[in-house]
Amino acid sequence: MNNYLALIITFAISLIFLRSMDFIAHRGWMDSKLSRKIIHIGTGPIFVLCWLLFNDAPEARWLAALVPFMITIQFALIGLGVLKDEASVKAMSRTGDPKEILRGPLYYGIAFVALTLIFWKDSPIGIIALMMLCGGDGIADLVGRKFKSAKLPWSPQKSVAGSLAVLLGGWILAALIVFIYVSMGRFAGTFVNYLLPMASMAVVGMLVESLPYPDIDNLTLPLTCALVGLAFF
Repeated sequence: MNNYLALIITFAISLIFLRSMDFIAHRGWMDSKLSRKIIHIGTGPIFVLCWLLFNDAPEARWLAALVPFMITIQFALIGLGVLKDEASVKAMSRTGDPKEILRGPLYYGIAFVALTLIFWKDSPIGIIALMMLCGGDGIADLVGRKFKSAKLPWSPQKSVAGSLAVLLGGWILAALIVFIYVSMGRFAGTFVNYLLPMASMAVVGMLVESLPYPDIDNLTLPLTCALVGLAFF
């Protein structure tokens, strides 16, 4: 496919997903905490699957990275108060304070831009790291709130159930996307060859997410997972 057409389609799909969640949260049809997590979990798989629309030209990764870059710029402008967007604030913040977007959501976007440019479709490392961020970190809070379990000694705000959700949620989502890429011939070898590296990255991602540093784990988790991935790929 033409890369510019792929860019338009990717941007349109991503924007429709984000604005739909903003609209639902703003109307009060969904709790803002839940909408925030759905955005956190769903954005990554949608974006990474759209990479398959791009060809292998050198500029492809740069064009694809424009999508999270432009959305991240929008986040920054909303957080700084330059843009007024109550729907986005309600969907992405915990308390309704626009400045919250300058932390977790902004770091999330930066991670997407960086891993897209560094790894692209040339390696599964970036994809696995992003899926750990989405499926792992994204689902941890939902599971931790729903299932009562012991708190972590070094991080009283986090629980054993939440950490296990990071491990399993991130691994399952990464496995699903990698399976699609292997099936389409984008990654060499059999799918089984990727299971151990993904499991190792998931364990490390779980440990990093368990640390008592909120929001910044949107950067530290995918970065650490990517570093571990370099030992395998």
